[in-house]
Amino acid sequence: MCTSYEPNPRDEADYFDLFPLADFDYKSEIYKDYAAPIFRRGPEGYSTDPATFGIVPRKHIPPGVKVFDTMNARSESTGEKRSFSGAWKRLQLCLIPCKSFFEPNYETGKAVRWRIGMADGSPFAIAGLWREWDEPEGKALSFTMLTVNSNEHPLMKRFHRPGDEKRSVVVVPRAGYEDWLLSKNTDEACSFLSLYPEEGMRAEPYPLPPRKSSIKQPDLLG
Repeated sequence: MCTSYEPNPRDEADYFDLFPLADFDYKSEIYKDYAAPIFRRGPEGYSTDPATFGIVPRKHIPPGVKVFDTMNARSESTGEKRSFSGAWKRLQLCLIPCKSFFEPNYETGKAVRWRIGMADGSPFAIAGLWREWDEPEGKALSFTMLTVNSNEHPLMKRFHRPGDEKRSVVVVPRAGYEDWLLSKNTDEACSFLSLYPEEGMRAEPYPLPPRKSSIKQPDLLG
């Protein structure tokens, strides 16, 4: 389950030359409900749009309903889950441009944050679904990343808690961007939902920096 990632930086936007340059600001690391670029195909061609991470934004969860996460969608059940089925059946497919994504590794006995990307350091795109919402200021988009089982993948099986099912986001090869977005039916879209080869990926520990204490330390020299 990917809950944070680094979006494609502007200085590498030419790698995705099929899509317009994002004309809005976004953070260097994306978490739940943060806005980030997604690529879509519409009646007027390809677009790069701002959308929030998590196909059901927190503010759209009804009062009294326990908060739930929708940053990731299990590909095996997208057609059945209420949060994702409408977007899946309507083929509201998107690509999420990335530099890397983060997963927890427990091989040391505790969770260690790892950074995962392409072996050659190039940007890449993750398969996703998008949804539109009515907001007071107009229409707004949200998105989720599609995932597949990775129990047998040499790299991606190393992440998440011991005993939990191993999952991985779906990296779409560069040559498949147009075909993915132009899928004519869900069966065709399913043909893209597979694991990326291990030899094309790179992973390394990447812990968050220690938090700075807000408590003023006493002056021991005064």
